[in-house]
Amino acid sequence: MTGQQRRLSANRLAPAGVEHLPMRPLWLCRRCGQPWPCGAAKLALLAEYREVPVSLFLYLASCLHDAIDDLHRLNPSVTGSAADMFDRFLGWPARHTHTYRVSTPTVASIEEAPS
Repeated sequence: MTGQQRRLSANRLAPAGVEHLPMRPLWLCRRCGQPWPCGAAKLALLAEYREVPVSLFLYLASCLHDAIDDLHRLNPSVTGSAADMFDRFLGWPARHTHTYRVSTPTVASIEEAPS
């Protein structure tokens, strides 16, 4: 089996043009079936929002809100913990962007500051 055939058989349920987008109300990836955002979706989102990381957080926060509503409506007992849902939607970009990293001033920069 060639690499092309393996890819086709692995994605039998999703046409080749389907992007890694959420399938609501299950919040699974339309392409690979993993919980959304899957790894490929995360990479695409980081690239798309590279210049505006705050917009990425706003978009993902709205997705988190919708996912909690959808998943709770489907089955309240398996929605997941708040911490797990937060990490799934908002925790990972904080680890991959420098938007919310707090830098502590060094002693040299404090001493150089004008009085």
